[in-house]
Amino acid sequence: MKKLMQKLSFAVLLLTAAAVGAAGAAPAYAAWEPTKPVEFIVPAGAGGASDQMARTIQGIILKYKLMKQPVMIFNKGGASGAEGAMEVKTAKADPHKLMVAFSLIYTLPIAQNLPLSWDNFTPVAMIALDDFILWVHADSPYKTAKDFVNAIKAAPEGSFKMGGTGSKREDQIISVAFEKVIGKKITYIPYKSGGEASTQLAGQHIASNVNNPSENVAQWRAGKARPLCVFSEKTMDYKKKIADKAWADIPTCKSQGIDVHYQMLRAFFLPPGATKEQAAFYADLLKQVTSKPEWLEYTENMALTRHYATGDEFVDFLKKDMAKHVQLMTEAGFAANK
Repeated sequence: MKKLMQKLSFAVLLLTAAAVGAAGAAPAYAAWEPTKPVEFIVPAGAGGASDQMARTIQGIILKYKLMKQPVMIFNKGGASGAEGAMEVKTAKADPHKLMVAFSLIYTLPIAQNLPLSWDNFTPVAMIALDDFILWVHADSPYKTAKDFVNAIKAAPEGSFKMGGTGSKREDQIISVAFEKVIGKKITYIPYKSGGEASTQLAGQHIASNVNNPSENVAQWRAGKARPLCVFSEKTMDYKKKIADKAWADIPTCKSQGIDVHYQMLRAFFLPPGATKEQAAFYADLLKQVTSKPEWLEYTENMALTRHYATGDEFVDFLKKDMAKHVQLMTEAGFAANK
């Protein structure tokens, strides 16, 4: 009887140890989850690439019930996105607000000397990289980027209008780099969002824009826009036909004599003071989102480069990307005096 009790005690000890070990091995996010609706703060206007991506993710979370609480999207694009960024920054330790981030986290503090930086927030995860394309109206005579550049060079200084999202933002950084390469000034017109820039191009109020693929794809399909080249070191991967051709068929601007390349991160941040458990919950949530067929279809249709990163890998990327933007914006004359 004594031996039997010893065996039973030993078995209970093993089971207890296993349970403790299992609890210790559980992912950090299991210790926390949202207790009220989660706000996605988009520091850009409705209809742009960030807004479209946020709403796609919102739909995937809802469809697969990846979170008990609902997601609400708020567009806060005022002051070139500073409105949204500052709202998240001041919501210290609030785990129910996430910023849908892009290069604004670098351009705002560099251009406006604002008291914010990417490291003022709690990094969650990067889920993609976004390209930029040189677009003209489909009825324009320019079939290639070389045709377009030759027309600009032959015209009076500043007579060609290039539209983009905001002032001293990624669109204008690319436009200034474009000017320097071709050796001729153009007139840059800032709009509230990429969606507005695409509408202006469709209405032929501007000669071109440098929108993300997702911001002009509807106009491309409708025969109102034509992609001339992508500001990337290599052509895009996706070979499915989108309009009259596939994303992969669009040549690089470099191959057209315009040696300019720029990719923008697509990422999420929590306010400062969020815990590791809270950040890990959302990092895992986004990891699940990026595995769903709807996300894979969306990224293919919108030509997003799939790139998931969290933790040290994400932070390392942010440090390098920030340094790159300091250089680009200083060269463009956009860096504010400290």
